[in-house]
Amino acid sequence: MTVSLEQLRRCHVAVDLGAARTRVYIKGLGLVVDEPSAAAINTRSGSLIAVGELAEKMTGRTPDYIRVVRPVSGGSVIDIEMAQRMLRHLLGEKLRRQLRRKPRLRAAACTPHDSDPLAQRATIETLVGLGARRVELVDTLLAAAVGCDLPVEQPVGSMIMVCGAATTQIAVLSLGSIVTAVRIPIGGDAIDHAVIQHLRQQHELMLPSQSVRPLQLALSGNGLTAHGPAVTEIHGRDVVTGLARSVQVDTAAVRRAIHTPLTAVLDGLGKVLRHCPPDLVADLADCGIMMVGGSALLPGLDQMLRDATGMPVHIAERPDVCAVLGLGAMLDGKVEPMVLNPLAA
Repeated sequence: MTVSLEQLRRCHVAVDLGAARTRVYIKGLGLVVDEPSAAAINTRSGSLIAVGELAEKMTGRTPDYIRVVRPVSGGSVIDIEMAQRMLRHLLGEKLRRQLRRKPRLRAAACTPHDSDPLAQRATIETLVGLGARRVELVDTLLAAAVGCDLPVEQPVGSMIMVCGAATTQIAVLSLGSIVTAVRIPIGGDAIDHAVIQHLRQQHELMLPSQSVRPLQLALSGNGLTAHGPAVTEIHGRDVVTGLARSVQVDTAAVRRAIHTPLTAVLDGLGKVLRHCPPDLVADLADCGIMMVGGSALLPGLDQMLRDATGMPVHIAERPDVCAVLGLGAMLDGKVEPMVLNPLAA
């Protein structure tokens, strides 16, 4: 999966197929697509009804013959045909015409760290089916680091944590390469599931829809932090009677509920630091950890990492789109590699 910056500069489009959202960057136009990775299909006729935001709103609110599917899971394409149909409609006819004018369309795509060859092949086939003649794969960790302006190409250690919906990826970077990295199958969805289970077991309450971020509902008003409100009101459906009901939820109990899945993230963070050379760890003590990804905005997560590691923790300015913007910066030639010429004898 090693690709040079020169090869990336020849690409015309960059795609970040995430489990939660799909983003497309076109050279010269910028970010043109940022929609949920969802599609609604009619199971009787097989026709596509809606994609993106509208399909996301349909989740849990459709008759039995309409099904909302997610063709991407954990950063890997699991349904190539549906992913192609979803991308085709998200781009729209106008953008597709512009891409078709390229005689030899090249595309670049983000892939999770250490993704298996089958997952990489699925990503390539998805974009080839849309007309790409060649597809370059870039590690999500590198693309996100470029997108949040870390000194990736310099001989200095940089630590990045990509908090996705299905996975969390942590890496230390130096000289344009990954020194050590780990991918943990815990993400925003696992944290949401922990909150759902807590509400069900402790309050016998079911939230109205899986499509609505239950964590954001439960922690409205920045409730996850120690300085937030002690109690939050939640509306849902009673497990026993099926009637609508509201309960007062202790936010301290919610903090304890989500701490269980987050311990795996802390273990992965410790593993990366243990396998990192001491000189780079010294660099990290100064520059700290950069958090990107949609789940990086979880209230209180940055403070929890500060308490666990004693290192400074920063959240990127636009954490949810760092990966695709970093890939776009490589396409536009904004990244200059550090030239290492062999010394003359």
